[in-house]
Amino acid sequence: MEKLDQPPYEQAPIYFYRSFVKRTVDILGSSLLLILLFPFIILFSVILLIFSGRPLFYKQLRAGLYDQPFIIWKFRTMQAEDIESSSHKYEWKDEVPQDFEFTTPQTLYITKLGRIYRKYSIDEIPQLWNVLKGEMSIVGPRPEMIEITKHYSSTQKNRLKVKPGITGYAQVNGRSAITHGEKIAYDLYYVKHCSFLLDLKIVLQTVYIVITGKGAW
Repeated sequence: MEKLDQPPYEQAPIYFYRSFVKRTVDILGSSLLLILLFPFIILFSVILLIFSGRPLFYKQLRAGLYDQPFIIWKFRTMQAEDIESSSHKYEWKDEVPQDFEFTTPQTLYITKLGRIYRKYSIDEIPQLWNVLKGEMSIVGPRPEMIEITKHYSSTQKNRLKVKPGITGYAQVNGRSAITHGEKIAYDLYYVKHCSFLLDLKIVLQTVYIVITGKGAW
């Protein structure tokens, strides 16, 4: 896998926010949310165990900061027997097509409970552990699959210059209902304009989207 070089220097305010303030907020925020949501994590786990069985969690390799791979955690929303066949293969040559839209293959079956978990982003809650470990941030471009990022053009790779997030600018501007080109455009805007106020705006918009289930699949 081709590694993405780290930039030698960034503008001082952005560098300070990304390196210190954002990480501090991530640690405090993920720790607090894990404590507050712990009873619900147990509840969602028990419900999943009763109606869908084991395993409770779904783990997959994703591209992190500077294209470094890490294992993302989610509540399982597919049939257990479909997990091993859930990988995707793409044959793009130059870059990921702008009009590409990610969809779950018809051969995979998302459970009824899984659809609810996905609609209201319940399946994403375990990623707070990824945030606490420093692999993700609360806000940032969504972590992409390795099978897709290996086809990135040099421009598309720029979205990997910040930590992936549980929510992001693309998620509050369309979620799963936008094309790959639109997602990249939103993510590149975020990379360039990353700030506390933008992160706060995204978090507030995310709360509304999660409650309404808008744009989920």
